[in-house]
Amino acid sequence: MSTAPSMAVLAEAADWLVCLQSGEASAQARADFERWRTASPQHAAAWQRAEAVLGDFASLPAETTRRTLSRLDAPRRRQALRVLGLMLAAAPAGWLAWRQAPLWTADLRTATGEQSTLDLADGTRLVLDTASAVKLRLAGTTRQVHLLAGSILVSTGRQSLDVTTQHGAMRTLDSRFAVRLLDAASRLSVFDGAVAIAPAHAGGMYTAQAGEELEFTQDAIASPRPLGASLALWDKGMLVAKNMRLDTLLAELGRYRYGIVRCDPAIASLRVSGAFPVHDFARSLVLLRQTLPVQTSSVGPYWITIGRAL
Repeated sequence: MSTAPSMAVLAEAADWLVCLQSGEASAQARADFERWRTASPQHAAAWQRAEAVLGDFASLPAETTRRTLSRLDAPRRRQALRVLGLMLAAAPAGWLAWRQAPLWTADLRTATGEQSTLDLADGTRLVLDTASAVKLRLAGTTRQVHLLAGSILVSTGRQSLDVTTQHGAMRTLDSRFAVRLLDAASRLSVFDGAVAIAPAHAGGMYTAQAGEELEFTQDAIASPRPLGASLALWDKGMLVAKNMRLDTLLAELGRYRYGIVRCDPAIASLRVSGAFPVHDFARSLVLLRQTLPVQTSSVGPYWITIGRAL
């Protein structure tokens, strides 16, 4: 008889993980757990996987682990543990091959300057940003969104959702977060709730909390940092900059238009704060000229240069 735990047993192990690590388990609960763990080889195997999930925290950098379970208040601790528990039931083999899907296989995509919203039956909402593409697997109990290009904003309901990129997998429920595919990493920004991250080729795992942003590759998870204000309103058509470098702002606005936007290196480090419409580049340039010593020049409609005002 196989000792591989079933999905139902893995779900039970996830519940025990939440109970025992919450700091609220009674002596009776611990005794009940021991009876459950020793009831069958499947239960024992499921709990070994749970212990491996917790043990993966030891491989993370000190700056990352300081934000883990022992530092969370009770509600956030329970939520983080619940998301970690959900990772027990994740089946990485399926998305390891699927993450290599070519862009033309996308089920939903947007052109440059376009955004699109998809509402799922369970209340989950996906918002695709400019030049983005996703592949969906929503049959039966499978709920998976694979980001092929660009970025997405996800608002989930009470059902768990897997979001994957070429760099790894994320699992969450009842959360609002954004994922962006960069050249060499994926960036996760969590606005509400918690999101568990597992890189494709590394054993480490981290549960990002609301207000955190981080990058991860196939091999590692970077230390989290406070969430940037610039990410909060792109789905509303606004880019909110707070002390942002000018060249960074122009690169972000340039993602929403065809053509080249060049920033003179002499003014690239100027700092910008304000709200800029992502779908009206001309208006954004007007706002910049009103607040910074800059001027613009163009060669046709597709090549714009921003330099220092004379």
